[in-house]
Amino acid sequence: MTATKPVFTEKQYLGREWIPVTIRLALAMVCFAVYFFKDENERNADLLVVVGFAIVILSIILGFVVHFSTRVQNKSILLNGLWTTRLVKIDLNSIVKVETAPYSRYLFNNPVYNLHSKGTIRFYTAGNDAIHLTDRDGLVYIIGSQHCNEFLRAIQGEMASKNQE
Repeated sequence: MTATKPVFTEKQYLGREWIPVTIRLALAMVCFAVYFFKDENERNADLLVVVGFAIVILSIILGFVVHFSTRVQNKSILLNGLWTTRLVKIDLNSIVKVETAPYSRYLFNNPVYNLHSKGTIRFYTAGNDAIHLTDRDGLVYIIGSQHCNEFLRAIQGEMASKNQE
C-alpha cells in the first residue's frame, strides 16, 4: 500500500467544548467568590484560591490535549486517539452506506473513543453532527465531527475512487 497524502484531517481537542469549559469556569468563580466573602479568621478558605486557580490552569491545559484525530487516506478512515489507545482503521471497501446525521438528541454528550454499544461504535468529542457509516455486517460507526460536510465529501470521494479502479 502506498502512502498518500490524507484527503481529510481533523483533530478534536478535549478542552474546547463550550459546556464543560463553562462548568469548570463557573466552579472556579464559585471558589473565588467564597474566598472573597470569607471571614477574617477562616484559614481553610485560602485553599479555595488554590482550587480555583487549579481549575483554570486545568482548563487551559485541556484545551491543548488532542482527544483523537481523524484522517481519510488510502480508501480508509484512520482514527488515532490519546496516548494509550489503539489506531482504529475503518476500511471503506466494506462500507455500504454513508450519511450525516445528528450525533445525539441530548444536549450534553461525553467524549468517547471506540465505544462499543448496541451494535454501534462511537467516536465523539464535541459538536452536534456526525457521520454514520454502515458496513456489510450491519455494524454502524458513528464519528462525531466539527466539519461534517467536508468529512462526508472526503469519504464519498474516496469511495468513488474505489469504484473507478
